[in-house]
Amino acid sequence: MRIERELMRGAGPVAVLKLLEEGAKYGYELVEALSEQTGGVLDMGQSTLYPLLYNLQSQGLIRPSWQESESGRKRKYYSLTAKGKKRLAKDTAQWVAVASAMQNLGILSGAPPKLQGGEA
Repeated sequence: MRIERELMRGAGPVAVLKLLEEGAKYGYELVEALSEQTGGVLDMGQSTLYPLLYNLQSQGLIRPSWQESESGRKRKYYSLTAKGKKRLAKDTAQWVAVASAMQNLGILSGAPPKLQGGEA
């Protein structure tokens, strides 16, 4: 299932920050981790990821550094800053509150929505 653009705008940054909490990663590694760890729900191509990374970097939430990979190739790795860790904590609390509210509405129960007037 692909997530609509507006939902992805909110979920994408916090998902990337969460992955970087585990340690520094380079772009393609983030693309793969997002797809794999979310079952494809937060699948994001490089054309979406890199502008997001530049935005997070401009806000001071992540920091890039060039490192040599195992193959000897230089790659740009991104890591979380102290400001990024604070933002992740704040955003995580907000997502937990939203998920709880949705649970209270029965949206996370897995039951199909009730239709009005016997509609099928």
